[in-house]
Amino acid sequence: MTAKIQELPSERGEQDSDRQETHEWLDALEAVARSAGGERVDFLLQRLAEHASHLGVRPSAHPYSLYQNSIPLEQQAAFPGDLAMEERITSIIRWNALAMVARANKAYGELGGHIASYASAAEIFEVGFNHFFRADSEAGKGDLVYFQPHSAPGVYARAFLEGRLGEDQLQRYRQEVDGGGLCSYPHPWLMPDFWQFPTGSMGIGPISAIYQARFLRYLEHRGIADTAQRHVWGVYGDGEMDEPESLAALSLAAREKLDNLTFVINCNLQRLDGPVRGNGQIIQELEALFSGAGWNVIKVVWGSDWDALFARDRNHVLLRRFAHTVDGQYQTLGANDGNYNRAHFFDLDPELQALVSHMSPEEIDGLRRGGHDFRKLHAAFAAAKAHDGRPTVILAKTKKGFGMGQAGESRNTSHQQKKLDIEALKAFRDRFALPLDDEALEEMRFYKPAPDSPELRYLRERREALGGYLPRRVGRAESLALPPLESYAQFALQPDERESSTTTAVVRLFSNLLKDKQLGPRIVPIVADEARTFGMANLFRQIGIYSPAGQLYEPEDAGAMLYYKEARDGQLLEEGITEAGAISSWVAAATSYSVNGVPMLPFYIYYSMFGFQRVGDLIWAAADQRARGFLIGATAGRTTLAGEGLQHQDGTSQMIAATVPNCRAYDPAFASEAAVIIDHGGRRMLEEQHDEFYYLTVNNENYVQAPLDAAQHADVIKGMRLFDTRGEGAPAVRLLGSGAILREVIAAAELLAEDWGVASEIWSVTSFSELAREAREVERQQLFGAGDEVRSHLQACLPGNVPVVAASDYVRGYAQLIAPYLQAPCTALGTDGFGRSDTRPALRRFFEVDRQHIALAALAGIDRDKHAQARERYAIDATVAAPWNR
Repeated sequence: MTAKIQELPSERGEQDSDRQETHEWLDALEAVARSAGGERVDFLLQRLAEHASHLGVRPSAHPYSLYQNSIPLEQQAAFPGDLAMEERITSIIRWNALAMVARANKAYGELGGHIASYASAAEIFEVGFNHFFRADSEAGKGDLVYFQPHSAPGVYARAFLEGRLGEDQLQRYRQEVDGGGLCSYPHPWLMPDFWQFPTGSMGIGPISAIYQARFLRYLEHRGIADTAQRHVWGVYGDGEMDEPESLAALSLAAREKLDNLTFVINCNLQRLDGPVRGNGQIIQELEALFSGAGWNVIKVVWGSDWDALFARDRNHVLLRRFAHTVDGQYQTLGANDGNYNRAHFFDLDPELQALVSHMSPEEIDGLRRGGHDFRKLHAAFAAAKAHDGRPTVILAKTKKGFGMGQAGESRNTSHQQKKLDIEALKAFRDRFALPLDDEALEEMRFYKPAPDSPELRYLRERREALGGYLPRRVGRAESLALPPLESYAQFALQPDERESSTTTAVVRLFSNLLKDKQLGPRIVPIVADEARTFGMANLFRQIGIYSPAGQLYEPEDAGAMLYYKEARDGQLLEEGITEAGAISSWVAAATSYSVNGVPMLPFYIYYSMFGFQRVGDLIWAAADQRARGFLIGATAGRTTLAGEGLQHQDGTSQMIAATVPNCRAYDPAFASEAAVIIDHGGRRMLEEQHDEFYYLTVNNENYVQAPLDAAQHADVIKGMRLFDTRGEGAPAVRLLGSGAILREVIAAAELLAEDWGVASEIWSVTSFSELAREAREVERQQLFGAGDEVRSHLQACLPGNVPVVAASDYVRGYAQLIAPYLQAPCTALGTDGFGRSDTRPALRRFFEVDRQHIALAALAGIDRDKHAQARERYAIDATVAAPWNR
């Protein structure tokens, strides 16, 4: 402790105007530290800062500590494992990871892969695997680990030693098509029994881990699962922290006191192309960010080899030099040998020079960074696990490509290093004392000790002590039954004549499900903000808003029936204005069946434009993680949210949703259709346990809802149903509409019948994407010889060559999804272009999806004379620029 509080030279170069007074203050502080300890020192410093503020003095201290380890040597407990054994096991894993990537690229040059990231993080992972990462066991559910994606080869290499992966699988790294290969990064969809969390898209891991830790508390506080002993670990790269999602939820983790969460940031000072902060210090920057957000910060900067130097450095010359060395220079020092480091670091100051005068170049070269020291790392992990009241971040300084020598250690090209020549392989072998001869090196053979060897016995014993092996994913949980559809959705199936919106109906549907004794507690309503906008205010009092602190204030609207009620056992997750945070909560709930063995059914409702468009990457990760739940895009479409304008009106989310393989996306026009879709989706996910999720777009436009006959329920799920016909005789045209535009299609059919004597069929399309998906599969079967007798629902509904006009409140491409699978000519209408503010009728006319434009499009394929007359009658000017050009 005393070394930490002695006087250090000012980093700002300021001169001390009264050195004697300064020494008196420092002596007094040191006396307090010796007699009362660090907590008393911290208390006094806080009081001094407060009093300085009262005096009008603004403190200008750095928001970070000195460039040294947070845990002093005297507070570092003895390492509890066999240090030499763990170093030997780590060396073997490091070699197998390298060999796996290099072999794949020797055989297939285009496969890629990463060596340098795991080389820098190997000790971090091994400390976790050997001492901290608890697996699921009979005693209960274990810890959750978010793995740095580029370090996946090292996780595979360890699983190979554990006997969970075979050599044949390592030989098929990044060769997955024929089965049995290993995916590039953690992907639960591709390795459903192995990986638990997808982290390949950088930045997603950190925010997901925070909301996962928060969801564990949510389950505990609501009495659904005992999660008190579970810990969430996230291992990330320092460059990854530049992603906005990485830092987006730091304050939430501190605010909600998530001491069940630890980040370990591998600070190898490099991103993919070069230094993370060439002209700065990323460790100090991250400390300032995390400590400012309220996290407990533990720095592991220097390894044990430095301890003797620090003990001899009475004037803190090392700390002064560290403070003035930027990361770009640290990288250059790391890429060079002991002679270079002596000349370009230690010889820059006479005191530094004297400090290492007794050391050989090899000894200087052997001064390790803290992230490669098992003892320093274990002390940090243990301190993080023991810390109460705040999440912890461990900032571990490492070298990218550690052990790769001149081939890739601390070099700008380290991330792209896929192959090593024989001399580099020999140097690697010798550095880590691997029992491999030159022939084994040239062939890059995997090395695995005998099953009864000391290494594998030790490895097994450590994992057995921690409950078993991980990563490991469980794909099934208990089934949950939905109540009968009529018991909660009768109001939607057989509506009265009152006008209402489909947004309101969906909220009422899951509000009714909340009342079911079995399923109700497992419903997780989620909203980013504007719950009142979506008609959810009744849920405030009914189920409460989750807050781990309960409600520490009397709400302003306490006298109202629907007052804002926060509660420790609240069920509604009201996340504030963060779509990224809300979707992360949704993912935690939607994967609870696998992560916690407790199936939940989340409904995340949001402005549709701020869904797939704003957090599409997180939704794609949810698909990879096999999420099960409902996403509700409310106030959907480009013409229903009349007054909001360009950035609020959604014309694309259905198109984006169509690209996600296990997302079932629907655009119902009526509450009855939405009810059938929700019932079907809930049973598929909870009763049958299919790994899929559902996206429904609903709108805030009030109109009389239509009933739905039970015979048409299956058609709703398949994507379209015959709504009605208009006019006399055989239909001359088929009119298809979805969502908000179906009512315009119905009105267009009436115009055709009344104004032009044209009969038509009206089809309610609940999902153009589901229709196209099935038709695409049928086409594939026919191409491969299934025969013409196999037909899709689309082909069964729309046989022959009767012209089709398809309209939606989304871009034309959405309705055009079905065009390739029709024999008939198909005209698609949509809302391409930028949104804008106006009334609904004006917007629909502008985007050419109103009843007149739909009728005109129908006549174009039937009767050219009537088409010309209709253009004049409906005042449609062909010379006006298209909406997407205005």
